[in-house]
Amino acid sequence: MRSDALGSRVWFDPIGLQVEPGTIIRWVVRQNVHTTTAYHPRNDHHPLRIPERAAPWDSGYLVNPGNHFEVTLTVPGVYDYYCMPHEAAGMVGRIIVGNARGLSARPFDYWKGQPGTESWHHVPAVAREAFPGIAQIVAEHRVHRNEH
Repeated sequence: MRSDALGSRVWFDPIGLQVEPGTIIRWVVRQNVHTTTAYHPRNDHHPLRIPERAAPWDSGYLVNPGNHFEVTLTVPGVYDYYCMPHEAAGMVGRIIVGNARGLSARPFDYWKGQPGTESWHHVPAVAREAFPGIAQIVAEHRVHRNEH
């Protein structure tokens, strides 16, 4: 979890990752205040962007450099996550768990018009544009933001 000295640019590094089921993922704060929060309706009415059988996570605010949060991802699929205070700045990430064959990220507004989704928030345009593509993650296994 990174930031420039002024806090005007924020990012997860890596922003894209492919791992095997059962891998422990650890986010560590390097600068600024961040969260790692799964896209899930239980997290402030965000759309479901993790596998349906997977448990959502929310680290809460990690304030000091070195603070960290871990999850073990066991359900194969695509996991999208964001930083609560910096989602609108494009601080998002994507993890592919398992074999990527047949996996695809859901279109961002797939849920529109479905019963029970009226309170869900849209993913901001800047965040949508920041996600690395699945093909890039599969090819590289670890994707870093180009601008940093």
